[in-house]
Amino acid sequence: MFTPEAILAQLQVAGSAFAERKPGAREQLLNLGYSLVSSLQLPSEAIQRMGWAEPARAAHCRIAVELKIFELLKESGEQGISTKDLATKTGADEVLIARTLKHLAAMNVVAESGMDTYAATRLSDAFTEQRYRDGIIYTHDVAGPSFHGLPEYLKSINYALPTKLTDGPFQAAHKTQLPFFAWLDQNPPYLQVFSSYMGAYRAGKPSWVDPGFYPVSERLAAGFSDSDGNGVMLVDVGGGRGHDLQELKEKHPSLPGRLILQDQADVISTISGGVFEATTHDFFTSQPVKNARTYYLHSVLHDWGDDDCVRILEQIRPAMKPGYSKLLINEIIVPGRNATWPVTSMDQLVFVLGAMAERAESSWENILKRAGFKVTQVYSYEMGSESLIEAELA
Repeated sequence: MFTPEAILAQLQVAGSAFAERKPGAREQLLNLGYSLVSSLQLPSEAIQRMGWAEPARAAHCRIAVELKIFELLKESGEQGISTKDLATKTGADEVLIARTLKHLAAMNVVAESGMDTYAATRLSDAFTEQRYRDGIIYTHDVAGPSFHGLPEYLKSINYALPTKLTDGPFQAAHKTQLPFFAWLDQNPPYLQVFSSYMGAYRAGKPSWVDPGFYPVSERLAAGFSDSDGNGVMLVDVGGGRGHDLQELKEKHPSLPGRLILQDQADVISTISGGVFEATTHDFFTSQPVKNARTYYLHSVLHDWGDDDCVRILEQIRPAMKPGYSKLLINEIIVPGRNATWPVTSMDQLVFVLGAMAERAESSWENILKRAGFKVTQVYSYEMGSESLIEAELA
């Protein structure tokens, strides 16, 4: 365990790396910042932060989204807006607004610009974007109850490990027997906010298409062929609204070939235009696009158990051209030691929502082997939470 003095020394080094824009420096500063807080705070302060400061922040952000407070702060400019004016514009009680904003300011979500007057911050301005607004709704309304009820649920099953999609913390919290994604299908407003937030969850973080992560030109563009008349560069299986394909084309505009997005009909129906072809496909059925250069899955398999992962991959294998097609799996790989909070928290999220888990590299290798693939290389980014597994037909 590091002392505050030792952490401060590391912060200086990481700060210099950040100034030089070195990969992973921002993430390292965040980790060290959290470590510094943990080394300085009293146990009573830790309980206060966990028990009511952070839950109150989440609840007040949810209220602010509903009342469009972040939009009103942004419109007010640097001078800010009074709680009295906010109460008038939102129709909420002035004292309630004042207490809500005071806590959000204390938690660095908004800023105080005067007595009972508040202004926007970079963070609160971001919360005016639809994708981040939807993220607040999704995490509070859907994931939140699952975490809140987790202790009681685990106690009720004598602390066994939940492994069934239809019987886990999510089902107990939401009083349903439906798996998470089936529940979303039955609750379209939450399906919409979930799909929207998936484009925000990774925004600004290292991506596999960034320089220094995966050599797109060398591994995909080089060797691309249109000899079969297909001309497909990449099939994004279960790719949501196509955020990854859009980013791929933006950062590699000269990449040849067609880009194909596949997802459920409810998702595909919300898409219009784009640099890709949007098609409906159930990844538990045979892959219809044959001989593509790349078949790509991003955060798809972590929602499924090992046997289902093998079934999904077995649907892709017959469509692949030996010696040409590649399989790319973009997922979190849990290290044996020193896992960071983005990794462990995502493991907890898939645990409470689907009774699933993030996997170690050996687990991925075993799944791929069972499905008839061999890993050619694993690509990672310094301090990044996600990795890219490249595989070929065995």
